[in-house]
Amino acid sequence: MTGVAEPSLVGFRRHLRPEVIAGEATYLFSEHGVTAVQAARMEHLTPLLDGTRDVATVLREAPEECAGLVRDLADAGLLVARTPGVGQHDPRAVAYWESAGLDSGAATSALTGAAVRVQAVGGVDDTAVREACATAGLTLMTGEGTADLDVVLCADYLDAELAAVNRRQRETARPWLLARPVGTQLWIGPVLRPGQACWHCLAHRLWLHRRAEAYVQRVLGRNGPVPRPVAAVPPSAAVAAQLVALEATKWLAGHRYAGQQAVWTVDTLTLQGRHHELRARPQCPSCGDPQLVRERTRRPVTPVSRPKASTDGGGHRALSPEQVWQRYEHLVSPVTGLVREIRRDTRGPEFLHSYRAGANLALDVRGLDDLRRGLRSEHGGKGATAEQARVSALCEALERQSGTFHGDELRIRARFSELGDEAVHPNSVQLFDDRQYADRAAWNARHSAFQYIGPRFDEQAELDWTPVWSLTAGRQRLLPTALLYYGTPAEASQRCLRADSNGNAAGASLEDAICQGFFELVERDAVALWWYNRTRQPGVDLDAFADGWMVELRQVHRRLHREVWALDLTADLGVPTFVALSRRTDKPAEDIVFGFGAHLDPAVALRRALTEVNQLLPAVVEVDAKGRGYACDDPEARRWWASATVANQPWLRPNAEVSARTPADYGYVPGTDLRDDIHTVQRAVTARGLELLVLDQTRPDIGLPVVKVLVPGLRHFWARFAPGRLYDLPVQLGRIVRATRYEDLNPIPIFV
Repeated sequence: MTGVAEPSLVGFRRHLRPEVIAGEATYLFSEHGVTAVQAARMEHLTPLLDGTRDVATVLREAPEECAGLVRDLADAGLLVARTPGVGQHDPRAVAYWESAGLDSGAATSALTGAAVRVQAVGGVDDTAVREACATAGLTLMTGEGTADLDVVLCADYLDAELAAVNRRQRETARPWLLARPVGTQLWIGPVLRPGQACWHCLAHRLWLHRRAEAYVQRVLGRNGPVPRPVAAVPPSAAVAAQLVALEATKWLAGHRYAGQQAVWTVDTLTLQGRHHELRARPQCPSCGDPQLVRERTRRPVTPVSRPKASTDGGGHRALSPEQVWQRYEHLVSPVTGLVREIRRDTRGPEFLHSYRAGANLALDVRGLDDLRRGLRSEHGGKGATAEQARVSALCEALERQSGTFHGDELRIRARFSELGDEAVHPNSVQLFDDRQYADRAAWNARHSAFQYIGPRFDEQAELDWTPVWSLTAGRQRLLPTALLYYGTPAEASQRCLRADSNGNAAGASLEDAICQGFFELVERDAVALWWYNRTRQPGVDLDAFADGWMVELRQVHRRLHREVWALDLTADLGVPTFVALSRRTDKPAEDIVFGFGAHLDPAVALRRALTEVNQLLPAVVEVDAKGRGYACDDPEARRWWASATVANQPWLRPNAEVSARTPADYGYVPGTDLRDDIHTVQRAVTARGLELLVLDQTRPDIGLPVVKVLVPGLRHFWARFAPGRLYDLPVQLGRIVRATRYEDLNPIPIFV
């Protein structure tokens, strides 16, 4: 009979207590809940399942036709078979192991003679844990010999001695349980074993959350973590030892559960606990293949057919926001995650759906200024719903992580002059004017780091180059590594080269990411053409685009004493591009905020611009009539909010001489495949004599597709004033009669 051996004694599992209500049901009570069993003859069968009879006896004494019912109970995991004469164990232990889904006899047998070796590093006292393991009936292994499980105690999971422990355990293919039984925060787990994540995988994540500490130790010439004072009271020390012994006992008894692949943290002050899942890093130098990132970069970027699974107002995606969250939420953790937390910005109405995901943990810290900058510069997420905004914040944080220099990138050391036509000149991407280089010292002193202008590029200097793939030419090109990855070290680059986020994008698929990266390039190019030339652009008929969400947005802004409008910035590439703006109407300082959006679908582009306005609004939403309450200390942003009005910046208003744009003006025909969208934008780029370049920055341990898309010649919306489209295109598009002179460009740089 399924689940019950015929000669065995059969009964309900020991952690279940049956209670019968005649004519109704048998109720099985446990600490986890209640199970009701409704079946004919169940009330007569229940008292026979007390563990003193074998199956044959139960069926002989039970009413007729109970065999099927016994089988169903066994299949449901409610019955257990016991060998006659065996099982004179502590009934509490039997109930415990059966609660865990184990055969109590097998668990007890496994623990009989099970050997555990307890060792400590960093001066931690292991006496209490040894005593707890002995009390649990485990054999303590000392000296030579192989234990069934090694328990390693430490005061800090980053103790340098753990590297040697990790190496030894992997060489001998033995599992080990890591634990920190000291401090107000107890850490237990994971069980590290061959084929799973190793200690180096864990240490990599832990150091990301301790950037200030890493900086201090590096400057002081030290390795490992900063020693902390030990904090404990007798009860906390005792419970820590017992919990460590419990985890060891469960493992040796054969109990397996997902939490054993996680760090379990317990706050002894609040009794709050949480599991922090640890997954192996495929590129880990210790347990994986450190060549994976280089190999990915060597491969051509080849978009494949990718049907659109989600085409709501947030964009056209290969997965829905809910699916993306489920796939990557394990990366959100202050211990083992790449994102410490994701939280809603509580300033302003909940409708704004502005979410924050903390600073880029992967960026190197080189001083106190970097730490302060990191605290101020958080990843943000936007969306028309809370779910969209939360996923947006997560994806932006993971995008930045993926685009940060880690050291395993594919790099070629060479001079520009040695690389021939395979190399792309960095000036075609940075697009600074010679006059900007000449005035760089004064400019940098007046402006934020976003507007930094480095020295001129030296074509004869040796530096690192990384391949990118040309979707236009179907071949490899080379760009300086420092233009492609944040935080590239100085020895790999020139000080003149700095990566920025323009064209960096994450997506539910590679094709999704390529589209988003390209749309960002188009968006920022169109914004630069408008902003620095201060051209008058057509307005957008928001009523013609309106849906329920957009109607509510305008109502929310009105309640905040704000006016909302939008301009059409669409340029020569034909991708609908908008700027949405919102200003205060109840005080002299208008606190004008703006957001941008570009997409083949004009409705999506407009919604993106409006959600970006909502994302930025918390910075000014609590400002009073006296100018108090700004939630941003960037001086350029503060100057803009305090001084810019539609009266002194009339180019922010729609051009009254042309009709406001409606959906009919764009002739958009919906598509069903993201690869078709890529082909559409490729044709647009080629028609303008430009080249579409893609670098796949997807990291093996993250998995979220991330790319950096580049189109040399397109303008960034930061102040970069080299000759080219910035001057020529507004004339070609009929926006102005003659090109704006360099000295007449908008002196206010974009500050977002």
